[in-house]
Amino acid sequence: MSWFLLLIILAIALGIVGVVVKGLFYLLVIGIVVFLLDLVFFGIRLGRRGANRPGR
Repeated sequence: MSWFLLLIILAIALGIVGVVVKGLFYLLVIGIVVFLLDLVFFGIRLGRRGANRPGR
């Protein structure tokens, strides 16, 4: 869970720097890509965790 939060903070920071600093639009794009990949991996991880639980 800590990796998830760290990557979210990193994506937000890259996005803010990409918007504020002139000529660094690519950092905004990188921040968005990191954010989306983090959400995808977190969703996959949650899906696998739910599949391993035994039925009642």
